[in-house]
Amino acid sequence: MRIAATADIHFSPQSYDRIREPLAHVRDEADVLVIAGDLTNYGKPEEMHSLLNALVRLRIPIVAVLGNHDYESCQEQELMKLMNAEGIKVLDGSSYERDGIGFAGTKGFLGGFGRGVLTAFGEKEVKAFVQAGLDETLKLERALSMLRVPKIVIVTHYAPIPDTLQGEPPEIWPYLGSSRFSEVIDRHQAAIAFHGHAHHGKLAGKTTGGVHVYNVALSLLMAQDPPKPYRVFDI
Repeated sequence: MRIAATADIHFSPQSYDRIREPLAHVRDEADVLVIAGDLTNYGKPEEMHSLLNALVRLRIPIVAVLGNHDYESCQEQELMKLMNAEGIKVLDGSSYERDGIGFAGTKGFLGGFGRGVLTAFGEKEVKAFVQAGLDETLKLERALSMLRVPKIVIVTHYAPIPDTLQGEPPEIWPYLGSSRFSEVIDRHQAAIAFHGHAHHGKLAGKTTGGVHVYNVALSLLMAQDPPKPYRVFDI
């Protein structure tokens, strides 16, 4: 399977115009399009309506997770309904199988990496924050437990490893992802993982277990030579 992956579209008519023509060719190069979150800028249904009008014209199966921007207006459930109605497979602690490949995903959350992962100790606000990250981790575990396929693709918005954050200010790394998700990825021996969110990060890295992780934030992809709004992977 050929998978085209992108993230952080942050839809507006003006921003989409610059990727409309090159994105129209994705069907010629890939079998599935993965979007790793932040489809909209402010999480408003009208943004999603306009984006979906463009995406359905691509005529390619789409698998997606939401990102933090898609939660901004507290209408994420409405956004997911709109996406599902157009045939987009929205992963929110859920999975999807196609041609022997399993896709598992969730938005993810922040929290830090390695020995720096925030733990549930102290104020109730800290415990609630940590619990939000644990809940997202459990959602990914649940999604993976439903798959019975030889190859698994992980999709999150937040980064599961620090390698792909290089280029971002180190002081904000704990707010860009959490290594709790890389532990899940390794435990289930995923074939590949995609994320976005780190607009100024690095394109690729690996988990401790050696799983390839790719940052497919649109800003990074468009900074390559030649610029292209998606990257294609053979699975």
